[in-house]
Amino acid sequence: MKINEYLDATYLKTASQANLTEEENKQKVKELIHEAILYNYKLIMIRAKYIPLAKTMLKEANKNILIGTVIGFHEGTYTIQEKLEEAQKAIDLGADELDFVVNYTAFKNGDLELVKNEITKGIEISLTNNKAVKWIIEVAALTNKEIIVISQLIKEIVFNSFGAENADKVFVKSS
Repeated sequence: MKINEYLDATYLKTASQANLTEEENKQKVKELIHEAILYNYKLIMIRAKYIPLAKTMLKEANKNILIGTVIGFHEGTYTIQEKLEEAQKAIDLGADELDFVVNYTAFKNGDLELVKNEITKGIEISLTNNKAVKWIIEVAALTNKEIIVISQLIKEIVFNSFGAENADKVFVKSS
């Protein structure tokens, strides 16, 4: 088994978060892409605006590494419409995988309809466009019971709304 073929190379900081200029931050992304190419990683996880750069670099290197991006990152409190627009933009740019951040604040406040709706619509846009989808749950902000409940909720939505045949395209990822 070649473990590198199961690894993601990830860099999600904005220039301001990294205390860098835009050009310096872009250089960090290029370094990450070079590393993924060198070690033949499975996926590069970057901000959507860098997807065209990654696609170009991967094409030049003749590599079939997947490209993923985050939706509603990092706090997950974006509206459903904002998340869907962000997802569509990422799809249009060529993302292979979409990692949505669950609105855990709404979940903790008991707004399960909002959470169910965003999960359903996020999965729908992803599967309609033949993209893998992950749901990031912020485990540091949730109790063990809440982690179980939200994970079960995502599973039920997948099986009840999208069928068992799509279960291998939807993942829950803790952060």
